[in-house]
Amino acid sequence: MAQQAAVPPEARGSGPSRQATQRVGGEANLVLPDLSSVKFLGIDGHTLLLIGLAVCALGLTFGLVIFIQLKNLRVHSSMREISELIYETCKTYLVTQGKFILILWVFIGLIVAIYFGALAETLNEVTGAVEHGFPPLKVAIILLFSLIGIAGSYGVAWFGIRVNTFANSRTAFASLGGKPYPIYAIPLKAGMSIGMMLISVELLIMLCILLFIPRDYAGPCFIGFAIGESLGAAALRIAGGIFTKIADIGSDLM
Repeated sequence: MAQQAAVPPEARGSGPSRQATQRVGGEANLVLPDLSSVKFLGIDGHTLLLIGLAVCALGLTFGLVIFIQLKNLRVHSSMREISELIYETCKTYLVTQGKFILILWVFIGLIVAIYFGALAETLNEVTGAVEHGFPPLKVAIILLFSLIGIAGSYGVAWFGIRVNTFANSRTAFASLGGKPYPIYAIPLKAGMSIGMMLISVELLIMLCILLFIPRDYAGPCFIGFAIGESLGAAALRIAGGIFTKIADIGSDLM
């Protein structure tokens, strides 16, 4: 009795709340800290991430510059016609894959809505109690950013098909000169362009979440973006075989 009386009421009440907070986890429950509270080499975190936006802009510019360089390379008219014809068929393929991804998203989105709306554990910000199911707004944010993730993956895939149709026709024409370096350099530049575009787009979206989205909603944004990116990548690159399509372009031209 004496020991119980010696414990302050606020200390006794904080125990279950602390356990509940520790028990609730997952990316959707993530709350970002104040980025301005930490400094690196005299620069606060918010400013440092703003500099990252400039780096993303440089990456996007680099990808577009390489794209323009590849487009302006010399190519035989017949090879250009073949590459453009293949690109038209690739556009049909990409449109079909886009419709397939949207249909698939409806089923995935339904599962996501049920899980995060009714099953996932979250902490009630008012009472501090553990509840099942996120607020409807956070569930809607997860679904919205899953669409943004799909759009990012789909856009980079479209850019990759366009760059590779340029690169393969230019590589085929360069091979007629009998010099090995252009045959090596042109596909390498195409890969660099696609890679920089992919990294820059994904990093740009993540930085925008970190910088411009309220800290309490960053977790749902990240988990939704990850779901959409994974869905788009799986459908386009694995189920759709987008790399096989690119290889077919090169073999047809050669």
